Amino acid sequence: MVGTNFGFLLNRISITRERGLQLDIIKLLIIFACITIVMKFNKPLSVSIAAGIGAAIILYGINPVDTIKLIGMGTFSKGTFNLIAAFYSITFLQRMLEKRGHIVMAERALNNLYNNRRINTMIAPFIIGLLPSAGAVLIAAPIVDNSVENYLSKEEKTFVTSYYRHISEAFLPTYSSILLALSLSAVDMTSFVVAMLPMIVVLFLLGYIFYVRKIPKDTGVIVTSKKMDEIKNIVISLWSIALSILIILVFKIAVHLAVIPVIILYFILNKFSFDEIKPMFRSAFETKLIASTIVIMIFKEVLTFTGIIQRLPDYLSMLPIPSVIIFAMVAFIGALVAGSQGSAALAIPLAYATIPNGGVALMVLLMSMIYISMQISPVHICLAIITEHYGISFIELVKKTMPIVISFVIISSIYSYLLFLLM
Repeated sequence: MVGTNFGFLLNRISITRERGLQLDIIKLLIIFACITIVMKFNKPLSVSIAAGIGAAIILYGINPVDTIKLIGMGTFSKGTFNLIAAFYSITFLQRMLEKRGHIVMAERALNNLYNNRRINTMIAPFIIGLLPSAGAVLIAAPIVDNSVENYLSKEEKTFVTSYYRHISEAFLPTYSSILLALSLSAVDMTSFVVAMLPMIVVLFLLGYIFYVRKIPKDTGVIVTSKKMDEIKNIVISLWSIALSILIILVFKIAVHLAVIPVIILYFILNKFSFDEIKPMFRSAFETKLIASTIVIMIFKEVLTFTGIIQRLPDYLSMLPIPSVIIFAMVAFIGALVAGSQGSAALAIPLAYATIPNGGVALMVLLMSMIYISMQISPVHICLAIITEHYGISFIELVKKTMPIVISFVIISSIYSYLLFLLM
């Protein structure tokens, strides 16, 4: 009798979990459908995400008091302030670089150094992307525009600028998500970076195969200058970005705290007047992009409050597939709905508790999933920035990115498995 009752109880728990899974999946699909539908009407990303927030509040029955608290947490949190301050400071630096013609100088120096449009298109955003800030993508955009001209569509230019700017986020420990993941997994930093290098090559090649090869190699410029002169011009053009990165790495401080002293130094060395600087205080304040940042941060708070992110591993564990695939799915879906840090905090401790011998191979798999998912995630701030800049919809960028996402998921999965066999 006891055994029968216990079996009945287990069956009821199983049925309850399955119903909970079905309801959460339906609710999540409705939330993302709301975001997608609003995007289809060519509304800004901030409006689309706000629609998703509204849907989540209704579907999960979040009361007005909690709603106000979540809006306050998303709007006034330290993370939101740091993002906005980082974006503003980087945009301000960009305005100064443009004023002195240093972005154009860097593009010309790359042209003369390699005399190859394709290399310029890939390398310039990658170098600028070493700076861990959302605003860095806007520094890369004009260089890509000059290299690509009209050989790629506006949507393809948007993709290329964003994609190559973000490759460094897949492996460099200058990014908080990588540092968090390494800390949670106890994987050696150097081992991870070295193991990820083949995947970095793959990322460059995938972008090249799908889009960059459409661009002619020849820049149409006859190179007459010496290589050392062009290297010197690149240093003159980009030293401010390099110094900002160095300060962030050495002193482990917020991006805006590193960039502000660089702005002051750049102001002095390049002999700016106050009249030149004054308009930049206003122009660096991008209202639409800051609104998108705040709304996305609120969206993350709301999703966390619903508990769907925390329940994902339990739901996926019900599937009849290997645990390593389950955690890869958790990492991918987690990044899609909660961002890279949220996904790393969720997936990595659970994965290494379940697969303690996963080592660097498991880390490569999880971080590859998180990285590539972020390239189509509506909570990724940079995607809001770059789509606003080029005037295209988020859906159009996702369409251009999906072939890369599918290819990279397959290749990185195979590579991680081979890496595990060799461990």
